[in-house]
Amino acid sequence: MSNEEGHPRRWAILVALCAALLVIVVDNTVLHVAVPAIGDAFGASTGQLQAVIDAYVVVFAGLLITAGVLSDRYGRGRTVVVGLLVFGLASALAAAAPTVGWLIAMRALMGVGAALVMPATLAVLVAVFPAAERPRAFAVWSAVASVGMAAGPLLGGALVDAWSWAGVFLINVPVVAVALAGIVRLVPETRAGDGRRLDLPGTVLVTAGMTGLVWTLIEAPAHGYASAAALTGALVAVAALAGFGVRQARSPAPMVDLRLYRDRRFSGASFAVAMMTVATGSTLFILSQHLQLVLGYSAFETGLAAVPLAVGVVAGSAVGGRAPARFGARACVVAGFAVTAAGFAALASLSEGGGYVAVSGGLALTGMGSGVAGPSATSTVLGAVPPERAGMGSALNDTHQQLGIALGVAGLGSLLATAYRAGLPGGLPDHAMSSLGATLSYAGGRAGGSDLAASARSAFADALSLTMTIGMATALTAAAVAFFALPGRTDRGGSRVAAAGPEGSGEEPYVGRGEA
Repeated sequence: MSNEEGHPRRWAILVALCAALLVIVVDNTVLHVAVPAIGDAFGASTGQLQAVIDAYVVVFAGLLITAGVLSDRYGRGRTVVVGLLVFGLASALAAAAPTVGWLIAMRALMGVGAALVMPATLAVLVAVFPAAERPRAFAVWSAVASVGMAAGPLLGGALVDAWSWAGVFLINVPVVAVALAGIVRLVPETRAGDGRRLDLPGTVLVTAGMTGLVWTLIEAPAHGYASAAALTGALVAVAALAGFGVRQARSPAPMVDLRLYRDRRFSGASFAVAMMTVATGSTLFILSQHLQLVLGYSAFETGLAAVPLAVGVVAGSAVGGRAPARFGARACVVAGFAVTAAGFAALASLSEGGGYVAVSGGLALTGMGSGVAGPSATSTVLGAVPPERAGMGSALNDTHQQLGIALGVAGLGSLLATAYRAGLPGGLPDHAMSSLGATLSYAGGRAGGSDLAASARSAFADALSLTMTIGMATALTAAAVAFFALPGRTDRGGSRVAAAGPEGSGEEPYVGRGEA
């Protein structure tokens, strides 16, 4: 079977790969509504809860480029299988976590598995689909990823209410088993004919750099921006990322071709997407606490409040997939980010009594804007990458987004904690100010506890309004960057990538299991 005709089972392969993709992207958001339950179970502080969320996305982002190199060298199908096995085992161990430290460690291990899966799924699609059908396959892949992330809170809420916080991890095990069966049965083995060698020092540097950066953002509010913990994290981040940049610039076969960042299309769209995910990545983390601890909603009710986000993403993606041909990529990116900013403006107006209407309206606008902007931004990034390096471009695009999510949860989460502590009455012990849940627990059963609880909820609502305002400013900044950095309607973005594939790009044809 020629590569022009594609693999005879390519659509079944797409289904199997989307099952693998679904389980890893859901875990970006499924845990958000379980945050209060985890905090209550372990007595965790805001910083520890942020670490539970960030341990996954930081490791995920830090290893994406390395995972792409591994899949090119050792085979994409094999890499997906190993990644799913790691992810499933770590999920089971996370459900049995005896301490919050153990849970953080298992979330990091889940990030390792997810990093092995995600770049390889796109690389397999490039190999098994002919050029004419790749846009449809990529559209399905993108839709599954977007809906999975948006629907995660609803699934998480149902599992927490019906079972416990451990349910959000145990559900991964049967899904991974189904995905593995499909991958082993259907997905052929593919690899690049000139697969790059693994750069272990580069891997250590980029992972250490991003981990140090997020660690600093988490620890600084609790211990002070001039504390030893914050300064150490910042120094590690700067030194490691600088070392990684020097190593890539001097390497004859770098993991990352830094020359790509000289292209305004690539750097402008990448920066805009990262700015956007900084804002959107923290939204559900913050709102889940508002809905459950301020308004008293259950975990499932909190998940229902996020449904408009999923609906908005789907509706926006339907528009975002067609509009660039008529209006150009830049117009779609700028318009999408502007709509997202309007969503944050609505969320910033939330008060202690602001319920479903305000939350749902804000999330619907946020999702719709992301759906409109996302396809054009991604196509612009990948359209700036030479066809033979499309795999690296995909890994970089995923890295920018995942790092943006991690920085959003850490940065805006830390801002939320700082503003919340500043709004509390004086005289409270430190442990009672670490989070809203901790304050409410401290207030329970004490004289004047109801007044303290009311003050705490008011302080949290004010802190939420501030963080959503910053999110709005971030979305507007992303729109401005896109407007000035991206070309106008002459840019159609993505055509070069859509045509990229095994032919003439150093790819070996698919071999082994799954062939007819």
